[in-house]
Amino acid sequence: MPHKSGHDVTRQFDGWTASALRRRAVLVALVVLQTILATQYLLEILPDAGKSWLELGITVLFAVLFAWISMGFWTAFAGFVVTLVHGDRLRITRLEDSDVAADTPLVRTAIIMPIYNEDVSRVFAGLRATYRALKVSGTLENFDFYVLSDTTNPDIRVEEERAWAGLCREEDAFDRVFYRRRRVNIKRKTGNIADFLRRWGENYRYMVVFDADSVMSARTLERLVRLMERRREIGIVQTAPLIVNRESLYARIQQFGNHVYGPVFAAGLHYWQLGDGYYWGHNAIIRVKPFMDHCGLGRLSEKGPMGGEILSHDFVEAAFMRRGGWEVWLAYDMDGSYEETPPTLLDELKRDQRWSQGNLQHTRLVHTWGLRFVHRMMFFYGIMAYGSSLLWLILLGCSTADIFVQAAKVPVYFSEQPSLFPVWPIWRPELSLALLGSTAALLFVPKLLSVVLVAIHRDRRRLFGGGLGLTVSMLLEILFSVLLAPVRMLFHARYVMLTMMGLKVSWGAQSREDERTTWFEAVRRHGFGTLLGLVWGAAIYHYAPGYLGWLSPIIGALLLAIPISVISSEVGPGRVTRRLGLFRIPSETRQPDLLRWVDEGLEQDRAARERDPLYGFTRAVTDPVSNALHLSLIPRGSRRDATGERALIELRERALSSGPDTLSDAECNALLDDADCMAWLHARVWETTDNEVAAHWGVTSTAGAGTEFGPQPTPV
Repeated sequence: MPHKSGHDVTRQFDGWTASALRRRAVLVALVVLQTILATQYLLEILPDAGKSWLELGITVLFAVLFAWISMGFWTAFAGFVVTLVHGDRLRITRLEDSDVAADTPLVRTAIIMPIYNEDVSRVFAGLRATYRALKVSGTLENFDFYVLSDTTNPDIRVEEERAWAGLCREEDAFDRVFYRRRRVNIKRKTGNIADFLRRWGENYRYMVVFDADSVMSARTLERLVRLMERRREIGIVQTAPLIVNRESLYARIQQFGNHVYGPVFAAGLHYWQLGDGYYWGHNAIIRVKPFMDHCGLGRLSEKGPMGGEILSHDFVEAAFMRRGGWEVWLAYDMDGSYEETPPTLLDELKRDQRWSQGNLQHTRLVHTWGLRFVHRMMFFYGIMAYGSSLLWLILLGCSTADIFVQAAKVPVYFSEQPSLFPVWPIWRPELSLALLGSTAALLFVPKLLSVVLVAIHRDRRRLFGGGLGLTVSMLLEILFSVLLAPVRMLFHARYVMLTMMGLKVSWGAQSREDERTTWFEAVRRHGFGTLLGLVWGAAIYHYAPGYLGWLSPIIGALLLAIPISVISSEVGPGRVTRRLGLFRIPSETRQPDLLRWVDEGLEQDRAARERDPLYGFTRAVTDPVSNALHLSLIPRGSRRDATGERALIELRERALSSGPDTLSDAECNALLDDADCMAWLHARVWETTDNEVAAHWGVTSTAGAGTEFGPQPTPV
């Protein structure tokens, strides 16, 4: 099929705003109509037809939440139709179909990876794989890599330096891969990127933002750059990364859902958004100059968690970029973009606690001057992602209260008006079942449609374990999501309430290793939910046992939260399902070279750590190569007053005599920041004849004969 001319394709995209308005009008109409019908059904079911204050509250909450899930349904349905007909005519990747796209030259682009106390092995295994992919493709000369560290853990800090130097040495990349660590991580990730832009932004037209677990193929990176060159109105192109590389049962189920359902939802999001799209903070390409001009973020003036630094900055940056007149697109059908998921339920919930606070801050930004209406709605969408859990919990509480009220009422069979016949209470189970069924359909039909799209293509079906494996995996994933939904609801509702009460949350690094959840930790984190389920179920059984069946999915899920959290965190069950052909994803059936290189890098690093017990701060002091490397990375010219000088001298002497285990992270970092101290410690440890000092630092001393290390110093 011949390519269309570049002029024809570009002209179609010039009119995307009118198409977007029409599509969004259809979405609003569908959601409103569906919500009205469902709410009418609810009013017919409620005993007092919504006339009491309690039932009025139930009706309002139900309408809001039904509209919320209705929007998700129609988004997925749009994505299903678009995928079925082989793509949206306004998909941004269609620009590649033009006759000049392939001839569009690449330009200098920075790949930046902000990191904060991350798993060093995973960071540099992914970076190495992307670097190698570009080298193999022959386009490496157009890309530079920047590892932007905000790490505060002294051990991780030292290992980052060694991993960077090792990568550069092995790949001959000292002029292509750069490492910079900030001493003060002001404004977290946004400040980290802003620091990069101030220092090096003017050298690049584009930057591709990676997370610590991001990996991209060379073809994907090349396509992103050419898209930006092809359409100069674009400020950001966001890919839809696929989740890979996890082995725990929980993570494998999440991976399966991401690969099967994710593309459909992403296609649906693109259908409504077009050039008013999302930015998710990573696996995206950004035009540097307009980002610097329009996306600088200040602090929110409010006190407490709703103020201060903007945490969920990516939505805000997309809105500001669009306010500046630059388009933001979601390349939903672009492959070769990967990331990883938290390995356990508790790790996911820990991450959600941070995200919930960040998204709730958007209530302070909805009315910001100049924002497009669609981005104001995206702020609301992000708020509802966690706020809906609190609304669901309130709705369930109100419904339970109404059950108790109705159970306590004395039936009135004869009204005050004369009548020959009693007024019998009417229960309409068919309406209740219809409403329940329609709500369930909104939640689960999109998953069924997504599986249909996979199943109709034989080659693609095989990548997911075949027809039987795909079907069984879908059914088990639905069961798993039903069991986890009440647990997530309870946690998310708590996070929202804590934020509204003014309690900030910590913002630590995400877990990127398959570490199981212990029974103690599960009981500690899920104990309240289990107790709530017991009390709730007992109360319903005592006062209105007929309703227990309707609430049993929620109560049962809360009661099973502890064993589900523990068992799903295990790698063993995850590997069993893989051997059975369940929850398979294409990269497990046919692994791309890119992901194979990541696995090889992790395995090589694991073997190296087994051979060399030295680690982190201790390594920087005792190992000559690591010490020399670290000294070369310490900025020169810092000045200290006499008090600071004396404090450092006292600290290094105490460190020498007492050993690294007696030092806090702050003390280790203070020593690492000072070249004189690190050089002095290294020399004294090598020269010591004190057996006790040698033991503290893991070396072997022979009095009067110098020092020998147990394992010999290894090259970087």
